[in-house]
Amino acid sequence: MLKRLLPFLLLCSVLNSFGQIVAGPMLGYSEMREVMLWVQTEKSAVVKYNYWVKGGDGTKFSTAPIITKKGNYFIAKAIADDVLPGNKYEYELVVNGKTQNFDYPLEFQSQTLWQYRTDPPAFKFAVGSCVYTNEPEFDRPGRGYGYTFDIFNKIYDAKPNFMVWGGDNIYLREVDFGTRSGIYKRYIDFKRQPELQKLFANTHHYATLDDHDFGPNDADRSYWGKSWALDAFEQNWGNPNYIFPGESVTGTFMWEDVQFFMMDNRSFRAPNYLNDDSKDYFGEKQLNWLIDALTNSRAPFKFVVTGGQVVNKNALFENMSVFPVEHKKLLDAIEHNNISGVIFITGDRHHTSLRKMDREGTYPIYDLTVSSLTSGMAKPMDIEREDEDLVPDTIVEDLQNFGILEVTGERTDRVLKINIIDNTGADRWNYEIKARDLRKPRD
Repeated sequence: MLKRLLPFLLLCSVLNSFGQIVAGPMLGYSEMREVMLWVQTEKSAVVKYNYWVKGGDGTKFSTAPIITKKGNYFIAKAIADDVLPGNKYEYELVVNGKTQNFDYPLEFQSQTLWQYRTDPPAFKFAVGSCVYTNEPEFDRPGRGYGYTFDIFNKIYDAKPNFMVWGGDNIYLREVDFGTRSGIYKRYIDFKRQPELQKLFANTHHYATLDDHDFGPNDADRSYWGKSWALDAFEQNWGNPNYIFPGESVTGTFMWEDVQFFMMDNRSFRAPNYLNDDSKDYFGEKQLNWLIDALTNSRAPFKFVVTGGQVVNKNALFENMSVFPVEHKKLLDAIEHNNISGVIFITGDRHHTSLRKMDREGTYPIYDLTVSSLTSGMAKPMDIEREDEDLVPDTIVEDLQNFGILEVTGERTDRVLKINIIDNTGADRWNYEIKARDLRKPRD
């Protein structure tokens, strides 16, 4: 044991000063027997975590030490693999042998082994999209596009088990998307914001991307820096898997009995103005994977997370309706395969709304758009306000906002409650959906 630790001890002894933390710690995915923890240091350092069951006997476990390196901007993604299902853990971050001090608690959780034993636990998660961090030196002239980051304190106070980031989580600018280093620097500017730190440290995080964290505005598969963007995304987030490694950020995860499908609407996407109705949105292999995965899933709620709106029938901006062939293929497949429980979670539009697509002979499909977290707000078009699929009184267009979604109930009777909260902490609206109402009616 001493021989294995000796190289790390020697490295610690020769470093002139303790490596400072740039951002984190941040919790990534949580599973029953494994949790991922992320941190970024200022320069090369030895990083590890100690953790123990909250309220337990005090036995400590440790992650393997990691040396942060310049090649990936001193990011460390550590795995806590001595966890057991259904526990809450306290933890500490150790950098170069020194335990770091924080003025907020450090806790993570493992998921519950409920199958064949009990009803699945109730849980809640936060959702949001569009985070602009003002940096006047590189922003366009005039008033900054970003608003208060205090919204993240409001999310922390809501105590979600995890958060789903719906894309445009950073806004790459002209100084950023031309180089790999520029993309990483934009992530650093976002992730080091003080208001994010306690939320990062105590809530598990899952993410997808949209155009602004992929490349230039309205970026598509033609973007020359795609490999940089995908690399930076994977380094900066803690998703548990990538279905098409090196090609997209597509993935999936379970939280208790509910499944999430994290879609990438950029990596395979054709240009918006390509004059071809059959042009790619998700792309053939990603769309086929989604249809297969939805068909296979037994989850009562199947959340498909993607940047652009899906249910909105208006071929505007970057809604999926602008890509009519793929749009029809997806909706037809959901109906043809009798896939229950599908709800889309989207962002992009800089306002919040809930849309409900009624379908003859089967259940309605919902599309919850939650936007923006800090970016400037925008109004929907008049034609969108008049659509029959818009759930009344669900547009929020004046203040930045987020969603807290709660799943409760017995295994066979799960209920989803959507709560939309603005950046002042005021409740804007709530809405309830029963899983049993997202199934094709029996004849």
